[in-house]
Amino acid sequence: MSITRRNFVGLLGAATAMPGALSAQTDPVLDAVRSTLYSSRTDFEKSMKFLVERGSPDVVPALLTAMRYGRRRSDDITQVMRTLTGEDIGTDWFDWMIWQEKNPQVVPHPSLIPFKREVLLGIDQNFDDFLRPEYLQRDKMKIRLEEITWGGVQKDGIPSLDNPKLISASDADYLKDGDLVFGVSINGDERAYPLRIMGWHEMFNEVIGGVPVALAYCTLCGSGILFETQVEGRRKPFVFGSSGFLYRSNKLMFDRETHSLWNQYTGKPVVGPLVDSGIELKQRPVVITTWQSWKASHPKTQVLSLSTGHRRNYGSGVVYRDYFASSELMFPALVDQSLHRQKDYVFAIRQFGAARAWPLDAFSNTRVINDAIANRPLVLIGNPDKRAVRAYERKSNRFTASDGGLVDQKGGKWRLTEEALVGPDGTELPRVAGHISYWFAWDNYLGDTATVYRG
Repeated sequence: MSITRRNFVGLLGAATAMPGALSAQTDPVLDAVRSTLYSSRTDFEKSMKFLVERGSPDVVPALLTAMRYGRRRSDDITQVMRTLTGEDIGTDWFDWMIWQEKNPQVVPHPSLIPFKREVLLGIDQNFDDFLRPEYLQRDKMKIRLEEITWGGVQKDGIPSLDNPKLISASDADYLKDGDLVFGVSINGDERAYPLRIMGWHEMFNEVIGGVPVALAYCTLCGSGILFETQVEGRRKPFVFGSSGFLYRSNKLMFDRETHSLWNQYTGKPVVGPLVDSGIELKQRPVVITTWQSWKASHPKTQVLSLSTGHRRNYGSGVVYRDYFASSELMFPALVDQSLHRQKDYVFAIRQFGAARAWPLDAFSNTRVINDAIANRPLVLIGNPDKRAVRAYERKSNRFTASDGGLVDQKGGKWRLTEEALVGPDGTELPRVAGHISYWFAWDNYLGDTATVYRG
């Protein structure tokens, strides 16, 4: 079955949440919203009439939650939302979620917090770690509660790999030459993490080259970002897992110390105790490339073993096969597709107080791009066939490609390493951290503040 937004959301919507342990309610709006899932037909109809007569669209966010999980009443719920908003959108939860993202002026009624908690805790009581009422007040969050969606798994339902078993390149006979890997090198410690394994786990917590790091891989937005997890002022490195929640089709990860929710794309806490901490995780360079290419240039690399402690089908091209082959998103996100399709790949850099993206297809005609970000000159070397891009500072140099390396404007040959460009006289130009991403994630999170390379 090919995965489209409608049939996937429909499958999730078939799971009906069980009533939670709420005490008797005195808020008539909350009672009316709860009737969508838990009341008789007669009480439900009375409640919908009450909401229509009340006339405020502030209940639409809660009704959207009800629409997703109360499918037998979704047509009636949709009609109420049409009346309250004046919008004739249809009966598709996905499309209504896009409408909600477009209309941030609609501030949810306070009943959204207890109702959404009740529904989500009916799926997994462990979600209470993230959804404490004191964390969900509008002025305490960096994202909108109404846009947090359940991704179809429980807390840690996508298990992280913590200090997983590694093997030598020569022992990794399960890998095919064309398999893509995340390649990481820190202080000479070289590692390869195949996407066919990481797609099932979406997170590893490791120490590489003496540096505590986590790779946060959001399969839905095509981005694997390597973060340093030791933060100044904190005694221990953060250890991350997958919460089971999404925000605009991007995973919300969590740290196991405070159970704050973090935006995987920005490396910032967005819900919970760390919201006002000012923490932003530092990125480290990571590259996606083929196993054949990585192994050839890093013969001493270690690589992730199939012995992960979990039973999964780690075959080539298995995990998320239908999603990766589809042009559609699995979950709602508003996307400007006037320049790029929502699942076109870009190489993204957020450094030096700025953000800039380079479409992967820009490297189809030239493997070397001399550019800049925030007036900081960069050179990018890319190969769209391998989904591989590396970026380095270049100072006053302008580079062209030459037999596995680069040549500057004076004819000097430079060698590429994972840490730096090395010049003929030993001069080193440092690598700049970046990552591959689908266009929709870049546009959704950074579209208004970022720039895009146009060639």
